[in-house]
Amino acid sequence: MHLLGLAGLGTLIATGALAQEGAYPYMGLSLGQSRANIDEPRITAGLLGAGLATTSINSNEREAAFKFFGGYQLNRYFALEAGYFHLGRFGFTANTLPPGTLNGQIRLQGLNLDLVGTWPVTERLSVLGRVGAQYAQASDRFRGTGAVAVSNPNPGRRETNYKFGAGLQYEISPSMLVRGEVERYRINDAVGNHGDINVMSVSLVIPFGRSPTTAPRAMAPTPVFVAQAPLAPPPPMPAPAPIVAVVPPTPVAALPIVAAPERRKVSFSADSLFAFDQSDVRPQGKAALDTFTRELQGTAFTQVTVEGHTDRLGTAAYNQQLSLQRAAAVKAYLVGVGGVDAAKVNASGKGESTPVTATGDCIGNRPTPKLIGCLQPDRRVEVEVSGTR
Repeated sequence: MHLLGLAGLGTLIATGALAQEGAYPYMGLSLGQSRANIDEPRITAGLLGAGLATTSINSNEREAAFKFFGGYQLNRYFALEAGYFHLGRFGFTANTLPPGTLNGQIRLQGLNLDLVGTWPVTERLSVLGRVGAQYAQASDRFRGTGAVAVSNPNPGRRETNYKFGAGLQYEISPSMLVRGEVERYRINDAVGNHGDINVMSVSLVIPFGRSPTTAPRAMAPTPVFVAQAPLAPPPPMPAPAPIVAVVPPTPVAALPIVAAPERRKVSFSADSLFAFDQSDVRPQGKAALDTFTRELQGTAFTQVTVEGHTDRLGTAAYNQQLSLQRAAAVKAYLVGVGGVDAAKVNASGKGESTPVTATGDCIGNRPTPKLIGCLQPDRRVEVEVSGTR
């Protein structure tokens, strides 16, 4: 883009002129760096047209920028955002022959209204995109010395134009978000030239009244230990039909009857075993697993199956990975502390594919405390043991 170029005789006598996840409200502050491109060839051409040769030009094309903004998150994917921005002061100093100087400076500030799109990548990280309109005020200031004279030292311009940008957003907590963005503002420099200002910034965003998505999972409820009653013993074998043979048959009493292995299935609440977004078994969870292994002492294990399950909140890929990590953590504890043979333990993650809650039990997609509490039975680790005592 080009800003602060010389454009016509209206400003400079006999020279050129300056060219240029649920609904909730939130507010924030952005700090960063803005960058323009001073149109040095146009400045040189304007001075030459006035009979002045340019010997050197010093430009200031980088400035600190900031923005105050507020918005309303309409749903998980879209928000409306308005703000005040200040892009900084850009300028140049041109030295001439016959001896003289031309100093130019532009200050840019204004208001914006954007539509912001959010696409979740993980439970905490999202991609941002924005497009909107901005009403910018360009305030110019020119000063000439020696052979350079200025007729209009303070031109100004107000104009509505477009802006757009993209970036990333990370959720530090339900009440604090951080963004990194790159934005482009289309600007009129008040002396007949349009150009782009690029801004790279970091923003701190504070939501208000947002439903916490992590608190229910971070609570430490009483460990849930649900043991399934052993299966009923198999019915007695019917008496065999009479066998007519030359060789006497083996007496029925001599044939051993092997009982089917006993099976037990236990479901642990994931909220009692793990902290939020973690797969390390915490002390409350270890106590529940210790109780389970003590009750199985004396059992000859033939197979132990560990399955991790999550609710439907978050992306399917993330839930699948978390469920597998939690199942593996339970297996490691049963083997390392409970003394179960690792070769007989199989751990797998089912993600959100096999919920306990039925369709229609928990309505909605926005992670409100009510919905998270309703989906609590889906967040679990199931352990099924086959063996004999």
